[in-house]
Amino acid sequence: MAMLAPPPSSAAWLEWAAEYTKAAQAEARPPPEWAARVAAAAAAGESGDVPCSAGLAEVLARALLSGGGGGGAAPAAAAAWKYAEAALAARLASPALLLALLSTRVIPHRFSRPMEYRLYLELLKRHGFNFHHQMKAANFRKIMDLIDGNLKLSKIFGISTCEPGVFVVHFTLCIMWQLVDVVLDDEGLLELTPEKKTQWPTRPEDVSTFEGTFTELRTEKIEKLQKMNTVTTMELIEHLLRDKVITRILSLARENMQSHWGAFTNRLHLLATNSSTLQNSAISLEPFQHLIVGDGNAYGETKHNMRKRFHPTVASNPLASPNGRCLGANYSSLWIPIDMYLEDCLDGSIAATNSIEILSGLVKALQAVNRSTWHDAFLALWVASLRLVQREREPIEDSLCNETELNSHVNGKKAIAHKLDGSLAEVDKLFEVAIDGSDDDSISAATVLCGATLLRGWNFQEHTVRLVVKLLSPSDPIDYSGRESQLIKLGPMLNVILSGISAVDYAPIFSFHGLIPELAAVLMAICEVFGCLSPSVSWTLRTGEEISAHTVFSNAFILLLRLWKFNHPPLEYCIMGDGAPVGSQLTPEYLLLLRNSQVLSSSSLARQRNGQRQSQVSTSHPSSGNPIFMDSFPKLKLWYQQHQACLASTLSGLAHGTPVRNNVDSLLNQMFRKANKGGTSIGSLSGSSSISNSSGPGVDDSHLWPQLPAWEILEAVPFVVDAALTACSHGRLFPRELATGLKDLADFLPASLATIVSYFSAEVTLGVWKPASMNGSDWPSPSVNLSMVDEHIKKIVAATGVDVPRLVTGGSSSGTLPLPLAAFVSLTITYKLDKASERFLNLAGPALENLAASCPWPSMAIVAALWTQKVKRWTDFLIFSASRTVFHHNNEAVVQLLRSCFAATLGMSSTSVCSCGGVASLLGHGYCPGGFSPVAPGILYLRIFRCIKDCSILAEDILSLLMLSVKDIAETTVPRHRSDKLKKTKYGMRHGQVSLSAAMTQVKVAASLGATLVWLSGGTALVQSLIQEMLPSWFLAVQNLDQGGASGGMVYKLGGHALAYLAVYSGMFAWGIDPTPVSRRRERVMRSHLGFLASALDGKISLGCDLSCGVPTSLGSWGWWWSAPRAGCRRWT
Repeated sequence: MAMLAPPPSSAAWLEWAAEYTKAAQAEARPPPEWAARVAAAAAAGESGDVPCSAGLAEVLARALLSGGGGGGAAPAAAAAWKYAEAALAARLASPALLLALLSTRVIPHRFSRPMEYRLYLELLKRHGFNFHHQMKAANFRKIMDLIDGNLKLSKIFGISTCEPGVFVVHFTLCIMWQLVDVVLDDEGLLELTPEKKTQWPTRPEDVSTFEGTFTELRTEKIEKLQKMNTVTTMELIEHLLRDKVITRILSLARENMQSHWGAFTNRLHLLATNSSTLQNSAISLEPFQHLIVGDGNAYGETKHNMRKRFHPTVASNPLASPNGRCLGANYSSLWIPIDMYLEDCLDGSIAATNSIEILSGLVKALQAVNRSTWHDAFLALWVASLRLVQREREPIEDSLCNETELNSHVNGKKAIAHKLDGSLAEVDKLFEVAIDGSDDDSISAATVLCGATLLRGWNFQEHTVRLVVKLLSPSDPIDYSGRESQLIKLGPMLNVILSGISAVDYAPIFSFHGLIPELAAVLMAICEVFGCLSPSVSWTLRTGEEISAHTVFSNAFILLLRLWKFNHPPLEYCIMGDGAPVGSQLTPEYLLLLRNSQVLSSSSLARQRNGQRQSQVSTSHPSSGNPIFMDSFPKLKLWYQQHQACLASTLSGLAHGTPVRNNVDSLLNQMFRKANKGGTSIGSLSGSSSISNSSGPGVDDSHLWPQLPAWEILEAVPFVVDAALTACSHGRLFPRELATGLKDLADFLPASLATIVSYFSAEVTLGVWKPASMNGSDWPSPSVNLSMVDEHIKKIVAATGVDVPRLVTGGSSSGTLPLPLAAFVSLTITYKLDKASERFLNLAGPALENLAASCPWPSMAIVAALWTQKVKRWTDFLIFSASRTVFHHNNEAVVQLLRSCFAATLGMSSTSVCSCGGVASLLGHGYCPGGFSPVAPGILYLRIFRCIKDCSILAEDILSLLMLSVKDIAETTVPRHRSDKLKKTKYGMRHGQVSLSAAMTQVKVAASLGATLVWLSGGTALVQSLIQEMLPSWFLAVQNLDQGGASGGMVYKLGGHALAYLAVYSGMFAWGIDPTPVSRRRERVMRSHLGFLASALDGKISLGCDLSCGVPTSLGSWGWWWSAPRAGCRRWT
């Protein structure tokens, strides 16, 4: 067969695929070859339709239904089905779309073409419900629309299928319904249904002819196949009803689509009681019965009907209202704060607070304010978690040790040689071996403990992280500055643990369980001890590997620094002050303060929690129960003071002959011994030291480095880097030599990388260095990828309406970077992407991103272009990171992004990734690699708010945008006295108008979004400022929201409720609803706020807003703040 050339563009590749498929069928080409050629053609055409191509699914459908005939026996038809299987297995085509197209065409002709129907059932069983990768595809919106048009899901179910979660429920119920109808039709039972017909066609007369004709040949073999197909269909129904994921999806249909669910279960009941196929087979009735009666009580009344009879308000479900659905005011929208918080937790940032406790308080608050049952609250949490998984980027590769690896660590050691049985008791045994076993056994047990067990289920994580912290902190009192510390004896085991938990995905696990303060305290102790040791103190492991005190110190030090924002420019701390985002003030002192507070106040709670587990090992106090302060770590304290001084001002000179000056000269000579053969000196600090070339290439010169303790080297590093950068700026050192010298220093003491980062961060903000021209001669050039980065950044932020400044101007395609940033990016590029460099890049990567983000535009885009040349597979992440910096330098862009968040959530955005509003529009599908499609505004905001320079003005902007959103809602609201006179459409109110009840729901959703944005952006401090300062100021100022009286005063009524909800939601998120120590602050803040409102109602204060706005706010604030705690069965202090 002459091989067809791949298409030159994306517009032609599907035509090529259709022609190539026909040719491959004729030649009976193997499916793997066909799939490889099609995949290559798609890549060559740069199609945005792959993976999970919708166009390829349509091509395959035509090939399956138009070729062969004769029941699918022809070789060409058989090849087409094999190609379809290969395409779905390789994720080239959309399984859902292909099966949807086949279902309405193969099912009606299953009698004349039974083999094709049999193959359809096999494809359905294998690929029909694999939504994970499809939902992450950039073209998933197109796929949903095509399937909706083919199966008429929105028309039949009466709810727009515009959100992925709704689509999954609709599609699953439709497929199940089709299969049930097939069996009913085969056995002549359709006449017993109330409708006496099917929802989707099961006979040829119900569907228009697709391309091609069907053979009507009747043979004994075909009749036998027909009977077998009926049995196979019934077996497939049973198989699907036993699938946990499918049954959970069907439970959502039961909860939210009662009328359609009743019709479906009636057919399922008819099938279970009258089907001869079912009665004459070994198929169990259990899954049918469970689905039919599983939600009923002893009297046959469903829980939903009981709840509706006794609690009509709670039973109302906005999801079932097409009008509310289209305007984004659906039931899931009321739980948006959960989606926002979960998405923020998985950002990879590290918080000192307990994420689980915060999430628990958030669910309690929303359950109270939404007046929902606990069942609904937990369902909302579960659905939000499912949405989070759907939005998640490529799944993390499984890093669990397999059985062989586990046994290799403990081979010959009877204490732990047996296979883990998956219980907490086994984890405790590992801990005991790590504590009391031999050196080799301790290392092996610690390796397993930090590997397989730490990545298991939630209960394993909670137990294991506490044991890991306890392993890092021996129970005996420690002289932190003494050389004979007990920690020194445990050096090899400590190094194994530190290496094990340094992976980028592990630190957030400690954050989720609130152990960051405790972990920081034990890391400080390790750093204090091992930082005082010479690198000559070393250990040789069983594998022959030698580790030094520098190695243990560097692993601990780098992990410690990742726990607070040490690498952020000092400008951030100067500007933000008390309004800084949560997490930006994670200084060592603050972490120790939190640790001491946790130890003193939560010991009884921890004992109770551990007692419920009946664990053999107590994990209540991972380390000493005594308070710890920075004075306990004199060397660390000295370094931290120098670090702060470096951030605050330029370095001062060093006197000749001082120990630090001598160390600086020694390090400079060793770093640049191979540079400048003429013997040129480096910088003013080394005026008496010339660069020698005594070391030839290939000579092991590790012994030439000064054998100093780590703390002494770190003290000298800022002066070393300053001298080297100065020499480079004056032309005495080439950029490549600068990067190589810094790399040599970081290789000698990896912990020095942190000090290098802090120095560069400080120097960038000073702005005293001349820019470096990234022209490809002196410094690396980004010109190869810069235009591509520019194009993709614009696509990513397209949904926000923000203009992106051009990257390439004035004919230049290289650009410039501040000299410190150019030096740092050149340093990071020198690292190899191997296991040894991983934990250091985990530190340098975020530091580089923060450093570039603090520099003028387009620094981060240039950095992204440079790194994509080195690691192409990181292109998606790097460009997305660069797109976030668009908002770092432009306050107006941040406001526009917030405006897009409100518009998307309320379904009022024309540029949103989903026009239906709610969670789907706000957060979309997350960030899907490879697509470079517009990213939902909520995702963008959650990725940029921590770098906003002044969070104090955010609350004012959010408050203003909330009231503007209320104005938009009011203009579409129908007053109660006019609603009865309006002519209603098939789906309720006239298009563009909503009832007052629906408008109130939208106001509540908008207020909850505003409160979530305030709380996440600035924490309790910003919430307190909002309630005590900004809301009163808003009332006192003149507000003209209803210009021209367009809303008939409705905007002020809705606005009053919006402000009340905003105050309630914000306070609940910040201080919770349970009696806790923070209740006192909550009481003070609310007393001040309510006192202001009372004075306004008494006429003691003149309000600038309409009275119809102030009264609902006052009554709403008082009523909600009083009743919400009662709803949670608590009384506030």
